[in-house]
Amino acid sequence: MTLNRKDFLRTAGLAGAGMILAPHLSSSKPARASKYTFQLGLASYTFREFSLDTTIEYTKRLGISKIALKSMHLPLDSSEADIKAAAKKIADAGLELYGAGVIYMKTEAEVNQAFAYAKAAGMKMIIGVPNYDLLPLAEKKVKETDIKLAIHNHGPGDDLYRSPKDVYEKVKGLDKRIGLCMDIGHVVRIGEDPSVWAEKFKDRIYDIHLKDEDKAQEDGKPLEIGRGVTDIPAFLKTMIKVGYAGYMSLEYEKDGKDPLAGAAESFGYVRGVLKVI
Repeated sequence: MTLNRKDFLRTAGLAGAGMILAPHLSSSKPARASKYTFQLGLASYTFREFSLDTTIEYTKRLGISKIALKSMHLPLDSSEADIKAAAKKIADAGLELYGAGVIYMKTEAEVNQAFAYAKAAGMKMIIGVPNYDLLPLAEKKVKETDIKLAIHNHGPGDDLYRSPKDVYEKVKGLDKRIGLCMDIGHVVRIGEDPSVWAEKFKDRIYDIHLKDEDKAQEDGKPLEIGRGVTDIPAFLKTMIKVGYAGYMSLEYEKDGKDPLAGAAESFGYVRGVLKVI
């Protein structure tokens, strides 16, 4: 039997997934290739149907140590004491709580709440969607707190930030700690190439939402990474080429009630590609 390159990488990913899920390897850490400087992480929305405790457990089983929380795992209106307690639980488990999001900011109160929340948790970054008129306030909070704001593109149907280009046009004149969280799945669904935007906006990309889609159309659906139309090897090569040193977090949106196997397969594929390239 002969395998083309894509089939080989997919097979490698499946093998990696099986290894990750093996009980005796549940606490192992991924090998780190010397060619890349970005950090693999997890967007906790992947485990949106599960508790924070289970999300921590599953993240460790995947061999991932960086995590960004969605509000179902730590509500935005939590008390400062509860936020700090959750952050300590995550740190005690050996994970780095680097950020939170996606957080929508439609009022001044929501901007202030988001930054107070991130500060209490000791986060480095907010993955957010501020309304245009709130960007001056968001910039002020970034300067006050030294917390980065990575604005998330949401593809079809998003009237604010459909494409990474829409984000960049709004932030290019602002404090350099305000940049992009580029969701490559949404980029693909609007018929754009994430590798192109990665090269153009490399100086302002602070977070990546890594995912795959079954087709490059508005109604594209998420899949395990490596099974869809996204050219993941080309994208990873581009991120290495531009020297990306931020976070690259899997946001696995398929199989909400049973996502662990698909998340493991996705990480296995990415790790396999990184070893090959």
